[in-house]
Amino acid sequence: MTKPPDIGAAGPDPTTDKLDAAVLKVAGVVVLGAVMSILDITVVTVAIPTFMQDFQATVEVVAWTMTGYTLALASVIPMTGWAADRFGTKRLYIAALSFFILGSVLCSMAWSIESLIAFRVLQGIGGGMLMPLGMTIMTHAAGPQRIGRVMAVLGVPMLLGPICGPILGGWLIDSFSWHWIFLINLPLGLLALVLAFVVFPSDKPKPSEAFDFVGMLLASPGLALFLFGVSSIPEKGTVLAARVLIPAIVGAVLLVLFVFHALRTEHPLIDLRLFANSSLRYAVLTMSLFAIAFFGAGFLLPNYLQQVRGETAFDTGLLLAPQGIGAMLTMPVAGFLVDKIGPGKIVLFGVTFITIGLAGFTQLHADTSYLMIGGALFVMGLGMGCTMMPVMTAAIQTLTHGQVARGSTLMNIINQTAASIGTALMSVVLAAQINDHPEAQLAMASQSRPELADGVPQSMIDNGLELAARAFSNTYWVAVILAALTLLPAFFLPRTKPKAPIDAEAVALA
Repeated sequence: MTKPPDIGAAGPDPTTDKLDAAVLKVAGVVVLGAVMSILDITVVTVAIPTFMQDFQATVEVVAWTMTGYTLALASVIPMTGWAADRFGTKRLYIAALSFFILGSVLCSMAWSIESLIAFRVLQGIGGGMLMPLGMTIMTHAAGPQRIGRVMAVLGVPMLLGPICGPILGGWLIDSFSWHWIFLINLPLGLLALVLAFVVFPSDKPKPSEAFDFVGMLLASPGLALFLFGVSSIPEKGTVLAARVLIPAIVGAVLLVLFVFHALRTEHPLIDLRLFANSSLRYAVLTMSLFAIAFFGAGFLLPNYLQQVRGETAFDTGLLLAPQGIGAMLTMPVAGFLVDKIGPGKIVLFGVTFITIGLAGFTQLHADTSYLMIGGALFVMGLGMGCTMMPVMTAAIQTLTHGQVARGSTLMNIINQTAASIGTALMSVVLAAQINDHPEAQLAMASQSRPELADGVPQSMIDNGLELAARAFSNTYWVAVILAALTLLPAFFLPRTKPKAPIDAEAVALA
């Protein structure tokens, strides 16, 4: 019988190059947890109009059901690395999953918008730990020689979440009620809990380092305040609003203070000394530019399809499917090649395809063929499958066993922050153009509320929709430029087969 890899020991056998059954079982459990966490971010988007109606709340208040979850998720990520070292990845994963399930059940029982927001925060506390912990568990299970392939497996929920979320959410709300977008996590979560308890190897946490309490007081609120300010930009329409500037500046100051603190502390909450590793350093730069461009652009197309083309959230999810199909075709191949030749060449290929796909959207009109849109999404998907998880692999595969938890935590912070910045950036650029054209605003509003166009000439509506489409296409140029700039740091990523890092602790234990 094959013995499962011992996550708490020195690691898997570096001589084997195959993904054995034990590793695949670990990957399956991690993916199940990640699917729930990521789906829950996107599935709620289609429920916002329902929440507004059922709770008699404004869109600004209801938006906190998403913002509160995201801020809780971001706030808890910095502590994940320390907690994983202190309590062990299996115990912490089970605890995080339990928090997520409890939050989901309470969300389904919410009696007011305020209670729903509070329960979403609780849900985010658990959800925020699932992805970095999952990356750590899978890395320890597979070892550096196979991390590319298992990272490709972990990338599946990242691709399916934005696509399946609106489809699943729309179906559950239309067929049952909004409560079921949360209740569906109960059976899935309980299954994941049982499998995690059975499949994950037992923890053998090392002696605990002192908890960086000062670092927590600086990093967690700093990150939350900064992301809150940035996330408020789309609502306020300007970076100069007090609700944007004050929390963003305070958060940035706290994060700067944390940097000074972390560099002078022996065991900081987030280990910034990992930047001494050149592979991780260039991976962080690549991930930052890529996430701003890709996730920022990801905000644009769903809004174009619903506000300019008048599609429903359900149909929008279906129209976005070609991107996921493209990524699923290349991601397994990319994961295999990364383990053989390193991530550098693969990422350059992927970013090039993403840039080409984004360039196609700079030609959007009010009547652009869905075939052309689907083709551009498919090309982007091909590039996505060769980019995101290979970059994560480049960051983690050269770290020692003891550094993996903090490395995956750092990469998840970078990814979350850059994605928020990208969404805010694209929102501001888009809003600045649309606000200059009242006819575009009227035409877009009339897509969901046709009564607003009563008595307005159809030619004016058509012209407004074309102006709106032009605003979207112009905004895509920002994403194209950022994607092209991603090629610069990607050029310096490793282009050779990864070698197992020397782990002094493992050698001593041996």
